[in-house]
Amino acid sequence: MDTLSYKTISANDATVDKQWVVVDAQAAVLGRLASEVARILRGKNKPNFTPHVDCGDNVIVINADKVRLTGKKWDEKVYVRHTGYPGGQRISTPRLLKQKSSAILVEKAVRGMLPKNRLGRKMYGNLYVYEGAEHPHEAQQPKTITL
Repeated sequence: MDTLSYKTISANDATVDKQWVVVDAQAAVLGRLASEVARILRGKNKPNFTPHVDCGDNVIVINADKVRLTGKKWDEKVYVRHTGYPGGQRISTPRLLKQKSSAILVEKAVRGMLPKNRLGRKMYGNLYVYEGAEHPHEAQQPKTITL
C-alpha cells in the first residue's frame, strides 16, 4: 500500500490559483449574496481549501445599488458603532447607508462573514464593490458567476 497517496495536500501562497470573478447583485437579497461572496473570498468553493491560507478568488460585485432587503429591514435593521467617547454610540439603518453609498451595504455584510483576524482583513482586500454595471477590471478577464 502506498502511504504517500494519503497525504493531505495543503495549499500555500505559491500553489494557490487565484481567479477574478464578477457577481451581479441585481435584485439579489443582501444576506444571501454576501454569504456566497464570502464563501468565494475564503476559497471554500475550491477543492484545495486551506483555512490558514488566502486561497479565495478576487470578487467584483456590480450593481450594488440594486440589492434588496426582505421584510422591514430597510428601516428596522440597525448598524451600531461607537466613537470611543462617552455617549458616542452611533446608530444607522440600511436606508441611511444606501443614501451615502450602496457599496457600503454590501461591504459591511460581506466583512461580517469573514474571519476576524489578519487573514480576514487580507481576504476583504480582494473584494471590489461597484454601484453601477461598469468596473475597471476588464484587464484581468474576470468570469461571470450567477448565484
